[in-house]
Amino acid sequence: MSQAEDDAALLESGRLLFAGVADFLSSAPTVAALPPMKGVEIAFAGRSNVGKSSLVNALTGRNTLARTSHTPGRTQQLNFFDIGGRLTLVDMPGYGYAAVEKTKVEAWTDLIHDYLKGRANLARVFMLIDSRHGLKGIDTDVLDGLDKAAVSYQIVLTKGDALKKAEIEARIAGIRAAIAKRPAAYPEILLTSSRDDRGVPELRASIARLLSERGA
Repeated sequence: MSQAEDDAALLESGRLLFAGVADFLSSAPTVAALPPMKGVEIAFAGRSNVGKSSLVNALTGRNTLARTSHTPGRTQQLNFFDIGGRLTLVDMPGYGYAAVEKTKVEAWTDLIHDYLKGRANLARVFMLIDSRHGLKGIDTDVLDGLDKAAVSYQIVLTKGDALKKAEIEARIAGIRAAIAKRPAAYPEILLTSSRDDRGVPELRASIARLLSERGA
C-alpha cells in the first residue's frame, strides 16, 4: 500500500471511529472517583479557554457532547466519554486560569498529576496549544511532567483559522524545535480549528492509528 493509500485508509478509519455512538460516561472530581480502567484511553489537556471542549465536540460531530463555556476554568473535573465502545476520551480540567481560587487550582493540579501517573491504559495525551500564542511557560511545565511520567503526548494547535499561512508555518516550526529533544513527545504536530473543521479529520486519523498500533 502506498503512503497516499495508507493515509486515505487512516482518514476513513478515523471518520468511522467518530461517526458512531459517543456517550458521556462519568465525571471524576477526585482520584477516588475515577472509573475502572478499560480498553484504550486518550486525554485532552490544555490551558483554560484553549478550546478543548469545542474540539471534542468537533471530533464527534456533536455540538453538546462536551460542555463549552466562554468562562475559563469551567471544566473542573475529569470528564470521560465512550467513543463507539472502542475508546475512552477524557476531557481534562484546563490549567493556568488565575481568577480561580488558588486552593481549587491546586486540587485540579493534584488530580491531573495523580491521574497521569496512575492510568496504565492511557495511550496518549493530546496537548492543546492556542496557535495564536504558542507554547507558554505553564505549557512547558506540563510537558516536563509528562516527560517525567513517561506519558506519550502529541501537540495539537487550536484556533488555526485565526492565523495566516506564514504564521502557521512559523508557529509549527518553533514548536517542533521546542519538543525535538523531549522524550515523550510524538513528533507530528497537528493544526486544527473547531470553527471550520480544519485538521479535525487528520486528528481523527491520528487517533485511529494509535488504536491500530494498540491492537484495539
